[in-house]
Amino acid sequence: MNFERLATDFAGIKLKTPVMGASGTFGFGIEYKDFLDLGDVGAIISKGLTPLPRPGNTGVRVAETPGGMLNCIGLENPGIDVFLRDILPRVQQEASETAFIANFSAGTVEEYGMMAAKLDVDGVDGVEVNISCPNVKEGGIVFGTDPRAAAAVTEAVKKNTKKPVIVKLSPNVTDIALMARAVEEAGADAIALINTLTGMVIDTRTWQPLLGNITGGLSGPAVKPIAVRMVWQAAQAV
Repeated sequence: MNFERLATDFAGIKLKTPVMGASGTFGFGIEYKDFLDLGDVGAIISKGLTPLPRPGNTGVRVAETPGGMLNCIGLENPGIDVFLRDILPRVQQEASETAFIANFSAGTVEEYGMMAAKLDVDGVDGVEVNISCPNVKEGGIVFGTDPRAAAAVTEAVKKNTKKPVIVKLSPNVTDIALMARAVEEAGADAIALINTLTGMVIDTRTWQPLLGNITGGLSGPAVKPIAVRMVWQAAQAV
């Protein structure tokens, strides 16, 4: 297809179209090659990568709600080294016409910097930084709820990569504009909104939480108006 009229430049990343496969919903892109032409997608945003492999949470990991679904997958992924060795070459071969943005998270500021450095390679067109993770050095406070912590992560990533840096903001905050300004001032090239909202489902047969992790992230139609509101608020601020 001719996408010339849809081509755009996003934070320095050339996109054939503005349609992207969002992180966590599109795997590494190549899983969908039998269902659509990956060349028709502007960008693939990978599922979240971490410094070491993660098996994810145990127990029930997905629960339906009237307005969407809750999930507590637990960042299941093969780890950064397996991705670089085994998966990225396949992406380059099977989706060479599509931009690839690597989403990643970590438990310390230093690990975020290390991950950014490892992903500063050919085949990765940009990085999306998931800051909805606890800081293991600071008593478990979530990076994405503390503007100073979010800024520190952004600075560490910017120092360790030449790729465009997108910071994915958490909606579980009082003031989304404050968080947007913090990461912009720290050097972010773009922001992504929003991550899932924290929720919980009770199994009425057992009177117990349905999800194995007790709480999970809410996505789906119920979240869209909240996301649109936060995008508008952030757009007024940065």
